[in-house]
Amino acid sequence: MFITWRSILLLIMFLACSMITTVHAAGGQNTIKSENKNTAKAEDPSAGEDVYTKSEILNKATGFFGATSKGLADGVDKIVEKAFKEKGRPNGYIAGTEGSGAFFVGLRYGKGVLYTKRWGAEQVYWQSPSVGFDFGGNLSKVFILVYHLKNQSELFQRIPGIGGSFYFVAGLGMTYQQTGDLILAPVRTGVGLRAGVNVSYMHFTRDKSWIPF
Repeated sequence: MFITWRSILLLIMFLACSMITTVHAAGGQNTIKSENKNTAKAEDPSAGEDVYTKSEILNKATGFFGATSKGLADGVDKIVEKAFKEKGRPNGYIAGTEGSGAFFVGLRYGKGVLYTKRWGAEQVYWQSPSVGFDFGGNLSKVFILVYHLKNQSELFQRIPGIGGSFYFVAGLGMTYQQTGDLILAPVRTGVGLRAGVNVSYMHFTRDKSWIPF
């Protein structure tokens, strides 16, 4: 079979065009996948610009607790470091106050403001019964890190936790509360003593309530 140079040239051009078409198709698929990933990331309230960095939370917590002394400032730094290491970056936080006192059966009542980058700020209240070997009393500031909050309404429910399992440093204590994917990390400081085993939940509401159940 006689093959001319023209035939060889046409064959090379055909193969080159086929390769270019394949590369463009693959590139288009990669672009779509990348856009889908970016869209999914934008829809996830725990991703991207909706979450707080460690420096942001550290600055807000330090200012909230008025950590002017080196000891308290170091305590805030260690608490925030532990929370970020174990739970990652929160997409919200609550700054408020809480009053409590207990002897075997205790009650906590609090109020504060939920802050998020996506939905802004909203006033919240909470009530919390506790049962256990829990005695003493305190009046404290409470700074709560909020993780995986899908919308503001998701907060308004009962969120269980073990109050007696806490991390304590420099006058600050942190516990974890969780229901489903929603995680809270309340950080407390204040006057009084609270010790022993304490099993409780935090019940968040939009309106003030004296009924903890």
